[in-house]
Amino acid sequence: MASSQTAQQLAAQKEAARKLEEYIEKIHYSDRYSDDHYEYRHVILPKQLLKMIPKHYFLPDDSGVLRLLEEHEWRGIGITQSLGWEHYEVHAPEPHVLLFRRAKNYEPPNPQAARSKAVADASRRK
Repeated sequence: MASSQTAQQLAAQKEAARKLEEYIEKIHYSDRYSDDHYEYRHVILPKQLLKMIPKHYFLPDDSGVLRLLEEHEWRGIGITQSLGWEHYEVHAPEPHVLLFRRAKNYEPPNPQAARSKAVADASRRK
């Protein structure tokens, strides 16, 4: 009987993973728009995906509204964007819409330049 339950649990996990992948493929990314300081975009999650997000990602008031998510959190639910984006706003009437922004002239960090600077700083301290 235990192996039957394990097989059922495994099948249920596989089905949940399949659904998750299906929902992630349906995430909608808006075009970018900007003002003098930031560029913006909104990301629309399928409502079914919103139901699969961990409860601790939501405000504690049971409103069903997401709190502001850290980069590792929004990437963890399947949102894929280039570097520099910040989840900066929630829109309570539409909790499946996440608003993002980043500095208008954002330049991604250059790992080679960072290493060169660290080496130069270290050699100056000697």
